[in-house]
Amino acid sequence: MGVALAASCALAIAVGASFWQVLGRFVFQAPSVWSEALTRLALVWMVLLGCSVALRRGAFVAIDLAKVLTSGRVRRSIELVTLLSCLTLFATLFWFGWEVATRVRFQQMAGLDISMSWGYAALPVGAVFAMLGCIVHFLEAGKGEEP
Repeated sequence: MGVALAASCALAIAVGASFWQVLGRFVFQAPSVWSEALTRLALVWMVLLGCSVALRRGAFVAIDLAKVLTSGRVRRSIELVTLLSCLTLFATLFWFGWEVATRVRFQQMAGLDISMSWGYAALPVGAVFAMLGCIVHFLEAGKGEEP
């Protein structure tokens, strides 16, 4: 719930900043230097946080022919392999995201005058929430509950 709210807030910030960019550029003839960078930053955070929400709800498009044609232990095995694959992917994203976020901590984001780490921190943070979303979805599917 909190992650979905954070992703929604990031979307609202992106919409507001991009609206200001268009308004400033085409109506006031004075484009702002910060709105494009803020829009980009908010969209990155929105996507990475929203990804975890979608994983938690099982909302991603899947090629699930093998799951449809199977049941019981075979289906659960397929779900386990899927979970382990996702966890491997997001662990890798976490590792490299953390490395990049710490490497760029002394660089400033143009237009916002904040550390570049704020942008790259979306990778490890989003990866952690995505891993949690995958695990919760797997556990609820094992109980027979629809997330």
